Amino acid sequence: MLKRAIKERHIWLDVMLTLLTLELMAYFYYGIRSVVLAAVCIAAAAAAEIASLRLMKRRFSADDLTCTSDALILALMFPAVMDYKVAAVAALFATIAAKNIFGGRINMIFSPAAAAYVFVLTSWGRKLLQYPEPHVRSGVFDVPDVLVNSASHTFNHTGTFRYSDLEILLGNFSGPAGAVSILLLAVAAVVLMFRRSISAGAFLGTIFGTGFFAVVTPAVSSKSDSLKYSLVTNMVLFAAIYIVSDVRIAPRRDYYAFFYGLFIGVFSYVLVLTGAKENAIVIVSVLFTPVALGFRNLEKRIEAAAQEQMETDGGEGETYGG
Repeated sequence: MLKRAIKERHIWLDVMLTLLTLELMAYFYYGIRSVVLAAVCIAAAAAAEIASLRLMKRRFSADDLTCTSDALILALMFPAVMDYKVAAVAALFATIAAKNIFGGRINMIFSPAAAAYVFVLTSWGRKLLQYPEPHVRSGVFDVPDVLVNSASHTFNHTGTFRYSDLEILLGNFSGPAGAVSILLLAVAAVVLMFRRSISAGAFLGTIFGTGFFAVVTPAVSSKSDSLKYSLVTNMVLFAAIYIVSDVRIAPRRDYYAFFYGLFIGVFSYVLVLTGAKENAIVIVSVLFTPVALGFRNLEKRIEAAAQEQMETDGGEGETYGG
């Protein structure tokens, strides 16, 4: 039990370090407001976690700090100038409704950040999908006079993406505060997989599913452009790392996790291709909760059967030995 708790803390620390790097880039592009937004989400999530645990007559411990990483993931999916009140409500929803009501940290069934994002999308969709341009830095209470659609929205509806490869790598295009820094996200994916802090199977399955269909049924005339833009838009890379590949939710075995990610990647690409649904992967990750639960139940049955077979073999060995 202690070994598992230590591993969970290491995973949380790894994830937080990569998220803080993305937050630093968000500050570079959008100013102090993006940092305050993240602080609001973290503070609201921590307060909700403490209150929830007290109602359940439990004490807040280091193991419960995962609420802060969920809150930071949520903040990085928002526009840098998101309304603070909406952000706080979203963080409360993520912690109370999406996590603790369904069993808490030990028995999570879907990503709290993803569920809260879908909640905000249905309630404050226009605020959620309007963004400042990069390098329009905002003060704590400033809101830019002009907000624009994301580059993902433009690509989904017109098939055009007017940014150079260097701008794409650096995240110099409009979109969620932390989900557009492609180079940092790629590095984070490699580091977290190497550290086994995310599910490698789920991540690779998501990328393969999205990439394969982007080539087979390209969104634009060029298959290479379809592959490239399909992976860098609509929060695909960000969600593949921090939502689909969350080790608390994804199937434990890489084989099953790969197909879990594959299904999410394929279905979210189909939603983008047929309905131009922006950031569809976040929505699909929540809808595919039964798939993750099904794989996990299958894993438990396999483990139980294997354990029963070992006990049977052991019993027979003792009988023959006697």
